[in-house]
Amino acid sequence: MTTLAVTGHMDLTKDSVPLVRDALRETLKPYAAEGSLVGVSCIAKGSDSIFAEVVLDLGGSLVAVIPSKDYRQNKVKPDHAATFDRLIDAADKVLVLDNETANRAAYEDANRAILQRAERLVAVWNGEPPSGKGGTADTVLEARAAGLPVDVVWPQGAARTD
Repeated sequence: MTTLAVTGHMDLTKDSVPLVRDALRETLKPYAAEGSLVGVSCIAKGSDSIFAEVVLDLGGSLVAVIPSKDYRQNKVKPDHAATFDRLIDAADKVLVLDNETANRAAYEDANRAILQRAERLVAVWNGEPPSGKGGTADTVLEARAAGLPVDVVWPQGAARTD
């Protein structure tokens, strides 16, 4: 069994989504072929959800880590709600962290939780330096500092909306 966590940009352009999906599929296929693949994701909009969908498509199981008790109610936007709910329903395990409110501390806790449960990190990351706000680059640095191998996925042509 191989357990992979994901971190990645939420703000992918519409044209980037299929590129990222295909790149993730190619990255995860060898792990799925080895036997049981487990994906650990916070299933946020963008990279986290695409990763979760690919894990399930490849026959793997999903562990969803939710940053706070109010995350679904206060942070999941209407354009992502159906995907979020579908992935929660498909998850083999849903871990809701003890944080009452979705805030920076809750997201940092969630990042630590996914790293603690994984053998590798898959980072859908454009390589930009960390902001110090607990984003994708910060999570990559934290994983590397902990000795966790990181597979960076950023296909040619991928872009962010900002």
